[in-house]
Amino acid sequence: MKTIVIATKNPGKLLEFKQMLGQLPYRIVSLADFPEINICEDGKSFDENALIKARTVAEKTGLLALGDDSGLEVEALGGKPGIFTARYAGENASDEENIKKLLSEMENVPWEKRGAHFVCSLALAFPDGRIFIERGFCSGIIALKPRGEYGFGYDPIFYLPAYNKTMAELSDSEKNRISHRARALERIKMYLERI
Repeated sequence: MKTIVIATKNPGKLLEFKQMLGQLPYRIVSLADFPEINICEDGKSFDENALIKARTVAEKTGLLALGDDSGLEVEALGGKPGIFTARYAGENASDEENIKKLLSEMENVPWEKRGAHFVCSLALAFPDGRIFIERGFCSGIIALKPRGEYGFGYDPIFYLPAYNKTMAELSDSEKNRISHRARALERIKMYLERI
């Protein structure tokens, strides 16, 4: 069985990838299995950061690697937090701290101007140097307060009008059908199925 390294230490992301890739014949591991690998995410875009992660891991492990960079872009904030999504409230900020900062910046923004979207760039790097990059998007509205127990990150404040729920109120199977990561991964799966 081939191995694919998901270039993340985030247990929430790893779980999502395992759920969405589970039917493919791959052993799925993460950076937690390679603690000696440190990645400097200094790209200027989601694509660049995903590529840095995937290429670094493929080179250092000799294995197929999948790098993910994803985040939240809020229209009223000019696209922020963008590539700084995970550390919006500071370098080691918790999900709750990031949400609190974002909601405080959105305090006086009316409902009709609270549009936002999650963005995901996935880079698939082969040990022989081949690279494929795909993107996925999911549009929604920044809720007035957190709701829901599932997911991670900004899911509790990302409201989906079509479901009348936040992302954190969706079951894993619902989220893994419509999320930005799921949409990007559907395209990446085409490359994985061809191997």
